[in-house]
Amino acid sequence: MELILNNGVTMPALGLGVFQSPPDQTTAAVEAALAAGYRHIDTAAAYDNEREVGDGIRRSGLDRSEVFIETKVWVSDYGYEQTLHAWEKSAAKLGVDYVDMLILHQPAPDRFEKTTAAYKALETLLGDGRVRAIGVSNFMPHHLEQLLARTDIVPTVNQIELHPYFTQPAAQAANAKSGILTQAWSPIGGITFYPGFGENRKKNVMGDPTIVAIAQAHAKSPAQVMLRWHLQQGRSAIPKSTNPARIAENLDVFDFELSADELAGIDALDLGLRNGPDPDVARLASFARVISEA
Repeated sequence: MELILNNGVTMPALGLGVFQSPPDQTTAAVEAALAAGYRHIDTAAAYDNEREVGDGIRRSGLDRSEVFIETKVWVSDYGYEQTLHAWEKSAAKLGVDYVDMLILHQPAPDRFEKTTAAYKALETLLGDGRVRAIGVSNFMPHHLEQLLARTDIVPTVNQIELHPYFTQPAAQAANAKSGILTQAWSPIGGITFYPGFGENRKKNVMGDPTIVAIAQAHAKSPAQVMLRWHLQQGRSAIPKSTNPARIAENLDVFDFELSADELAGIDALDLGLRNGPDPDVARLASFARVISEA
């Protein structure tokens, strides 16, 4: 299943996420995902595993053009020239001469002038053909409003935390209003390892009775039900796993359909509580992290 972005580029709706995938496990995970049928891999400079993602793609034997590669610029590389160089670092680590999707990892509102300059660098990279699409991550409606007022090209995606316990309806609506695709990170609520963040980290959506009942009705897993929920509501999702069986299972979601009542039941689980960090809160030590050269 592919989604058409607002610039006409097509992107596989489901991708493999590699957040918190140790570098020594990432290559095998990417290779397993591509063997299972994935054609979209999502990584980031700050994940410190772009090199291993590139290795996994090459080991798959697939042509570069067959794999949609998405990566992110970290805050310490924001600024016009710095972001142009960030592309060079990522491309070299990935071993590619273009990136399908390049996005800004955080809005960083405490230094939004640098965020804006970084996005203008993405516009340049798009114009030069070094990227095929550009976007943002963790941008709330007010961040998007500020960015759109200062730049020329509407982002193609906004990658945000989104799972049944945190559906972010205002962010989804703002994205839709501007023709921006909502892409879900932590799409099955599994990425909860943010020490000090979130009141809801001990609530496991996988075991939610509503999700479990729907899964049993379709002879699917809770994860498969949640991924199907994303797809039927028009979102992209990037579930993370390093387990080959789980990776394959997460892609096996195209042979069943949730009813309107089931979709509404999942929507109703929203608790409005983040697992990850608040995009409006500056994290100075994290933002200052230096991304290594290639």
